[in-house]
Amino acid sequence: MSCMQLLNDISRQDDCVGSGALAERGWTVAAIRRFLGEPDRTAPNPVFRSAGPMRLFSLARVVAAEQTEQWQRWRERAVQRSARSRAIADARRASLLAEIAALDIRVPRIPMEALAELSVIHRNRRVQEQAGYCAEPAAVEDVDTATLQRWMVNYLRHCTTVYDAALDGLYARIGRAEATIALRDTIYAVIAETYPGLADEARRQVALQRTLQSRTR
Repeated sequence: MSCMQLLNDISRQDDCVGSGALAERGWTVAAIRRFLGEPDRTAPNPVFRSAGPMRLFSLARVVAAEQTEQWQRWRERAVQRSARSRAIADARRASLLAEIAALDIRVPRIPMEALAELSVIHRNRRVQEQAGYCAEPAAVEDVDTATLQRWMVNYLRHCTTVYDAALDGLYARIGRAEATIALRDTIYAVIAETYPGLADEARRQVALQRTLQSRTR
């Protein structure tokens, strides 16, 4: 049984409901305060003990409140506000995705030997910045092919495209998650097209990012 199921089961005992069950019925914190006031009883929270006691409300009192004209007017307005908010959010999300689609994303054509050198230098610099030192910097001739290709793709993505600057511009904007995925996938596709020898590594990184993304949902 999940934590949420456990909380809901406890909150429904003795014909009482908690804030989670009320939210499922369309109640907000403000509505609970306005139409119900103080809880009918409290109970220890079995999952988040530091959160304080659970506030439980009589189901009969909740149903009675929902049948009043005042609550029904409030609920209708709340539904309308929610719909307007979703429409605005959808429009902003679409606008952001259109901005990403309109970006002129390209990578320079660098000879592979020079690209390898630049990528290793970039990797060494990042390690030094993150760790504070780089006692034994890597050299191209000491790096295996798979690792070198990974560093090359990373270098191209971070140092030769609009990726990092575009990410900064996405901060706190509605649709940021979808736009980040679209931007990242487009850049990887451009890298794969410009450097066929790095196409497999670019595709591998796309698959890895998608796996990580699915795990955080």
